[in-house]
Amino acid sequence: MKIAFIGLGIMGSRMAANLAKKGADITVYNRNHEKALDLAEYGAKPEKSLQKAVEDKDIVFTMLTTPEVVEEMAFGENGFVQYMKSNSIWADCSTVDVAFAKKMNKAAINFGIRYADTPVAGSLIPAQNALLTFLVGSDTQLLEHLRPYLEMMGNRIVHAGNPGMGASMKLSVNMMLAHTMAGFAESVNFAEKMGIDKNVMMDVLVNLPIAAPILKSKSMKISDQDFSEEFPLELMHKDLFLAVKTAYELNTTIPITHIVKEVFGEAKKKGLGREDICAVIKPME
Repeated sequence: MKIAFIGLGIMGSRMAANLAKKGADITVYNRNHEKALDLAEYGAKPEKSLQKAVEDKDIVFTMLTTPEVVEEMAFGENGFVQYMKSNSIWADCSTVDVAFAKKMNKAAINFGIRYADTPVAGSLIPAQNALLTFLVGSDTQLLEHLRPYLEMMGNRIVHAGNPGMGASMKLSVNMMLAHTMAGFAESVNFAEKMGIDKNVMMDVLVNLPIAAPILKSKSMKISDQDFSEEFPLELMHKDLFLAVKTAYELNTTIPITHIVKEVFGEAKKKGLGREDICAVIKPME
């Protein structure tokens, strides 16, 4: 199949590179064209025109920052969906809210396009090493068309259900990640305030069964004062907002997530938005 990949940020660039390295016929597009050119060395075909990038493709992957950007790129004045060939597939790997994913599905159907929400669990390193988990909302037949390409970018595929269910699962995953990161940061800071060396406390925590595996790498970043973005803090804040918004729409409550959203919001307000999520510890210090 002919593939297009739109959105070459931290995640998308590495996902597209893995497709190219593994022999996919892939055209890449990014609003900053320089990022598309960087992938030519792996065999990807950079394209300046969004229309030309998608018009003859069987599958179009998108990996974009917010629902607003996804909608503008897909259905704006020069949106790509209008140029996709009939019955082709749009697989959106972006993290969006549930209502939005369902809205995109309906809008795509009106253009004769098959839609799947295919967000991922994993950040920079898993994306680079093709170790992502795909959380897929689509019908079974469509998933089988996507599967060979998802397997080039990840090592696990979870069929969450119909369109919208991939987004549902992704919001729940990121909620848990945010709770874990904020709780770890607060515990370490509290220990330090009581006179315990921060690095000693982190080493104790990450080697107990109470700790999530991701905290080992995050503790190393904190210890090294390396807050370079693997998962930008501002995008986690956005994901928590989407979770709170979805909870409101479902008339349910997620009180812990409300609090954690404000913790990340405070860190973002202090100018840490483009640093890694582990930078949430800085305001606590």
